[in-house]
Amino acid sequence: MCLATIPLGKRPRGIKVSPDSTQLFVALSGSPPAPPGTDESTLPPPDREADGIGIVDIASQERVNLVRAGTDPEQVAVSADGLRLYVANEDAGVASVVDIASGDVLASLEVGGEPEGVRISPDGSVVYVTSEEDNQVSVIDTAANEVIAQFEVGARPRASAFAPSGDRAYVTAENSATVHVIDTTVHEVVHTIQLTGEMVRPMGVVVSPDSSVVYVTTGRGRSVIAIDAMTYEPVASVEVGTRPWGIAITRDGRYLYTANGPSNDVSVVDTESMSVVATVPVGERPWGVAIIE
Repeated sequence: MCLATIPLGKRPRGIKVSPDSTQLFVALSGSPPAPPGTDESTLPPPDREADGIGIVDIASQERVNLVRAGTDPEQVAVSADGLRLYVANEDAGVASVVDIASGDVLASLEVGGEPEGVRISPDGSVVYVTSEEDNQVSVIDTAANEVIAQFEVGARPRASAFAPSGDRAYVTAENSATVHVIDTTVHEVVHTIQLTGEMVRPMGVVVSPDSSVVYVTTGRGRSVIAIDAMTYEPVASVEVGTRPWGIAITRDGRYLYTANGPSNDVSVVDTESMSVVATVPVGERPWGVAIIE
């Protein structure tokens, strides 16, 4: 069941929990939605005052601050020490490094057109940022706040996830229906998994705690696909809500949660049976999902 609804601001998308589980960080955007093929000259002007990362106090269930990053922030990641945010700003084409306490932008890094997915490696040394427009991933060194590498992937990369073991990462590419396996020691693609099926478009991705299974939401495919991380073969799938996008996995790996936009709900998937065990109605067009444990 839905326990609370918290007013945030315009167009909330990416969401992350602070390491101490006391705060939520939510990417808020004043840019109007523009699906592929939209004539942007017909859209209303963006509200730049609405752009930022909303900070929510979990105990009081209130937004307590808004920190600025770039224009049209889409996804956000938080460092393991809880001091910094890494923000993908879609319209600006940059990734921002933000000091949470002061709200200062410490760096703005060019990462290609329409950056979206942001993930921090398990050891905190690098951040991966996907670029939908340029079909690439930028690698940010968190100590130097510099882009140290870029590599190409499939068409319209959406998200990435690191294996907890740290030696592999996975990048979803929506339009090519591919999942790319990355050797994180050299930041190179070592394998490409081609997914098949009607309307399968890889979107969100998470990895099981033991690094053995990769779970991918398929957008218009309305499903979650489980991929064996050793063989790179899909081993199971389950139908969830309409156009699942964001996905999260519990610390023990037992359950997945998917945000299903057009059906306005969240699916809870038991990973042992790969079946939906609950469907939770939420607000209009949920995009991201995060777990507080």
